[in-house]
Amino acid sequence: MTARPTDDLYVRYMKSFEDSTTHLGGCAACQAEEPCEAGTPIHERFARLQDAYLARQKKQQR
Repeated sequence: MTARPTDDLYVRYMKSFEDSTTHLGGCAACQAEEPCEAGTPIHERFARLQDAYLARQKKQQR
């Protein structure tokens, strides 16, 4: 049995989701939708990777 190749984009996307939600859970500023200095790059990375992953999924469905 051969293993499926790892989908690097998906792995990075899910890790960024985990990082973003973990930070959000402990940061009052980010919970109030006013991202803090530390949270901004975390949330931006998640948004970029989510956009890239969803764009790739949409392209593959064509």
